[in-house]
Amino acid sequence: MKKEINQKQQQLEAFRVSDKNQPLTTNQGLKISEDEHSLKAGDRGPTLLEDFHFREKMTHFDHERIPERVVHARGSAAHGIFETYECASDITKAQFLNGKGTKTPVFVRFSTVAGSRGSADTVRDARGFATKFYTQEGNYDLVGNNIPVFFIQDAIKFPDFVHAVKPEPNNEIPQAQSAHDTFWDFIANNQESAHMVMWHMSDRSIPRSYRMMEGFGVNTYRFINAEGKSHFVKFHWKPVLGVKSLVWDEAQIIAGKDPDFHRRDLWDSIEHGDYPEWELGVQLIPLEDEFKFSFDILDATKIWPEEEVPVRILGKMTLNKNVDNFFAETEQAAFHVGHVVPGIDFSNDPLLQGRLFSYTDTQLIRLGGPNFHELPINKPICPFHNNQRDGYGRQTINVGQVSYHKNSLADNTPYPVPEAEGGYTHYEEKVEGHKVRARSESFKDHFTQARLFWLSMTDIEKEHIINAFSFELGKVKNKAIRKQVVDMFAHVSHTLATAIADNIGIIPPVQVEVPHTMQTSPAVSQILNAVESVKTFKVAVIVAENTEENLNDLIATLLSKNIVVELISTKQGLLNGFEIHETFATASSVLYDGIYVTGSYHESHQQIKAEQFIEEAYQHFKTIGLAKNVSILPHIANKNGVANNLPSFIQLLSKYRHWER
Repeated sequence: MKKEINQKQQQLEAFRVSDKNQPLTTNQGLKISEDEHSLKAGDRGPTLLEDFHFREKMTHFDHERIPERVVHARGSAAHGIFETYECASDITKAQFLNGKGTKTPVFVRFSTVAGSRGSADTVRDARGFATKFYTQEGNYDLVGNNIPVFFIQDAIKFPDFVHAVKPEPNNEIPQAQSAHDTFWDFIANNQESAHMVMWHMSDRSIPRSYRMMEGFGVNTYRFINAEGKSHFVKFHWKPVLGVKSLVWDEAQIIAGKDPDFHRRDLWDSIEHGDYPEWELGVQLIPLEDEFKFSFDILDATKIWPEEEVPVRILGKMTLNKNVDNFFAETEQAAFHVGHVVPGIDFSNDPLLQGRLFSYTDTQLIRLGGPNFHELPINKPICPFHNNQRDGYGRQTINVGQVSYHKNSLADNTPYPVPEAEGGYTHYEEKVEGHKVRARSESFKDHFTQARLFWLSMTDIEKEHIINAFSFELGKVKNKAIRKQVVDMFAHVSHTLATAIADNIGIIPPVQVEVPHTMQTSPAVSQILNAVESVKTFKVAVIVAENTEENLNDLIATLLSKNIVVELISTKQGLLNGFEIHETFATASSVLYDGIYVTGSYHESHQQIKAEQFIEEAYQHFKTIGLAKNVSILPHIANKNGVANNLPSFIQLLSKYRHWER
């Protein structure tokens, strides 16, 4: 697939520097003759204060790290292109969505939420999905998550939620986990979180990869078209490969085997040319229909069920270039829900309103000052002119004596731009009321949609949710908190709460008679919406001395299906004329989507390692392929998801997991 050089990449090219074959200099360009020894008074004497090279080198090192993000610290990112399928001018005047085939450079950062930069990728957590569109009208940031709802309704509670989910302050334990007392104490005492917790306990919070993860804008925004007509809008990113997840045991093992699992997967996929793709969709509600639903459309703890409000697909995003420097791009990227373009505006969603205040403040402390927009990764591709001056990290050299508005010395420039010529104007909404600290009565139903989510799950997905609750609450030391949570989720499902109580040694809850609809939304189920495909799946091919399979044909067939192949054996090096990529010691079945076995081993200890590798994959419901004349682990022969030839293996692999086991 051909890589396009887009306008953002052309801009960044001016900042890219290769140090290869270049002389060593200071940051001021002075060539340095010695970089092994500091300047001393005698070869055993003290270092001299005048050693400007040592001081510059050490001072820069001391300040190489910017403060990590409080949340979303652990991230991975890539560049790409968004291209529209159709012209959306009927719903928004945003130019990057107007016209079929319009291409816009993008930069996307994925992340976990709770853990630090050094935590593992596969922890149970929500995932950030932040996209920066470098449009001709300025940067637009769509800052979302892989779960469409949130824990709280009003941003004033965000510090409390994060304090609760972070490591507990007395001992800084546990890292990147919600399975502890303070998180669940918060949940039990802030029951608006019920719906989000159902998603969090589902397989959505342990994605197979970023490439197989759905994205959501979470909050309610506005679209405005050229005629001034407004719609409420929610954003969706639909992965072309479908939504797929790990199983919990597998996720925990991967955290030890390869804590960079998602980061590596994203990087490798792009390097191999298997470019990740998502379709951008929107749900739209006309202004006049704002109050026609059983839920408040401004409540961030609620979805708009796709069966009631269909998703309109507008275009496709393709990530086709990895970053050149992790710090300069991934770490310094600054996102903000307030970075909008004409045609996109805000609603009165109280979570969104608080986010509009928070993000600038975050970037100021993290990136050292008000000029984070001048960093290459954050710089818009269109010109920017204003009367802002100075501050840490200023790169623009503004000429002239004027830095204020209005003025006559510069003919009153830079000048405001009328709306008709592309100037941004806020949607004119009539607002009236008393100044109060309160929440709308329409926000007080916390359980109906949590129940909708539960009822929309398949039996397998329900089992996973029960197991997730049981694991998390099983880690809670305070039994009173366990009991509070079980009683809380009896409002969602008495069956769910009773099963959890039985697993964690808590008295089952009484039947809660709360009126609930039996409505379901099949769109929220991963299994019901599974995409059967083998594209970019990673398969471990086990090779032994007695392998009879034609490996050339086998590898060629797998590669022709766009499957990534790695050869596994007891030792690295050449075996049967093929280079062995990994061994049973350096790899693990949890790092692959399927296993194909071409032979067995003469030595019993080698055979035991191979069988352990295969057995683990079988226990995680993965597809196993056995070549002709291979006799291994007889108890799995002829079981669901076990194939006896390559074509059957590929067909079964497309199902991803075999839950019938």
